[in-house]
Parts: sequence; C-alpha cells; structure tokens
Amino acid sequence: MILTVTLNTALDITYRIRSLRPHTSHRVSEVTERPGGKGVNVARVLAALGHEVTVTGFTGGATGQVVQERLAGVPGVVDALVPVTGPTRRTIAVVDDRTGDTTQLNEPGPTITPAEWSAFVEVYEDLIPAASAVALCGSLPPGVPVGAYAGLVRTARSAGVPVLLDTSGEPLRRGVAARPDIIKPNADELAELTGSHDPLRATQDARRRGAGAVVASLGPDGLLALTREGRWHATPPSPVRGNPTGAGDSAVAGLLSGLIERLPWPDRLTRATALSAATVPAPAAGEFDRATYEKLLGRVTVTGEASAA
Repeated sequence: MILTVTLNTALDITYRIRSLRPHTSHRVSEVTERPGGKGVNVARVLAALGHEVTVTGFTGGATGQVVQERLAGVPGVVDALVPVTGPTRRTIAVVDDRTGDTTQLNEPGPTITPAEWSAFVEVYEDLIPAASAVALCGSLPPGVPVGAYAGLVRTARSAGVPVLLDTSGEPLRRGVAARPDIIKPNADELAELTGSHDPLRATQDARRRGAGAVVASLGPDGLLALTREGRWHATPPSPVRGNPTGAGDSAVAGLLSGLIERLPWPDRLTRATALSAATVPAPAAGEFDRATYEKLLGRVTVTGEASAA
C-alpha cells in the first residue's frame, strides 16, 4: 500500500471557456469536478497505474463530503481522511481554449485546531507500518504547525518507510532538514529553497540540505534528478498542449511507483516524465491520457551518468 498525505484537500473545479478576457462575462463550455489536493491527485494516478493507495489528510463540511463521495468511486483508493469542523476548500481552474493557458484560484483551506492535528497524527502513525512508501504533498492549511512535514518525515523514516516530500516555502525548508528520501520541487520552489536560479546548482544545494534525492520539475523541459546513484535529465519529445494543472502530481506518482517497483533511476524518470506530459491533455488534475502516456514512454530522452552525486 502506498500512503499519500494531503493536509489541504480540495474539490477541484475546472471551467473551460473559449477565451479568457478580463472585465467581461464568459460562457463556460464544460465543467468538471474531482477530489483534489496534490496527494489526492497522486493517489488517483497511482490507482490508475494499478497500485493500492490509501489517502489521508483532512476533510470537512459539505465540500469535504463531496470529495469523499467522489473518492469512493475511485477503484484502488482507500479513504482514511480525518474529519474536521471547517469546510474543505475549493480550487478553480479556468482553461482558455484559445491559448491553452490556465488561470488557477486556490482557497486557503479550513483552520485546523490542535485537537484535530493530534487526531491526524494518530491516524498517520497507525497507517505508516503498512505503507510501502509515503508521499507528503501540498500546502498546509491554517493552524497546522509549519514544521508539520518535518515531523511526518521523521515518523516515516523511523519506521523504515521511504518518503517523498512535495511542498514549498518554509514547510519545504524544514522538511528537507528531516532528510526525506526524495523531494520534488518545481523550478520556482527550488530557487526559493536554495536562492539559486541555476537548476543544477540548486539541486546540489538541496541535497546538501538533507534530501536523499532531488527531482526538479522544469515544465516543458522535463525533470532534472540528482541522486546518490547519479544525475539525469529526462525530457519529453515536444511540448503538449492542454491544461498543465496536476502534471507535477503525476510526476510524483511516476516516481513513487518506480521506487516501490525498484526501477533504475532512468526508468523512473522516463515514467514520471511521460505521466506528467500525458496529464496536460487530460480533462482534470489527477488524470492522464493513457494513449499519450504509452506513446511517450518510448520517446522520452534521458541523459546523464550513473555515478556518485
């Protein structure tokens, strides 16, 4: 079982419009609603790949109930979300069909009380022994300690469970110090962590700060990985048109599945890059276009060297 943690779960709502223009009204051509938040997106992709996944985090209010109802319909995903008083947030993605651009609006999430946080930690500690790997994903809702991920990383490592951390800002800075096995920032998050806008230099700095491996999302330029086993750059054959929301989450699913299947790093990166690109033409985050994924698996280019990093 793979465990994904989404402390700031969401109901993802995607609107498609012909062309986004400020200060005007728009007719929406299509609306989709999916259970969301980064770790939930990761779980749905993992389940589509055939893995058993347990989802935990927080859920509350009418929106949280919708999230859980939608999760119940996803084969391979077990709901271990912890109830809270505050309502689960919504995220709104507005996709411009003319340009392919996406405008994202993210609500902050419910305020978590100390008692609710303690209840979550108990659930997490109960789930960890049965996990083959754990992904800690996304932002922290108000009320959760800024060092929360660092504590969750330590719990997983104490149990011998490999852990991937995908967050940003101060939670990432503190979480890296707890020595997660993998971190997966995007280029901006990596620059914020290290102060360097050179991806290679920044990945080296992030590893020195405690990460076992650093896999940086570079958008259309693919993934840059610096690990104990070596350094690689995986690139898709060409940019894919569509909605990029959730592409990074699909990359996390590819890395986690490759980890538990003990694939060599180049194969993990090939899978993660193909999944990430195949998410762009999909209708919503947490999904990927399987035909695009299978086509890209044989066309992703991985360069680098297997040597001590």
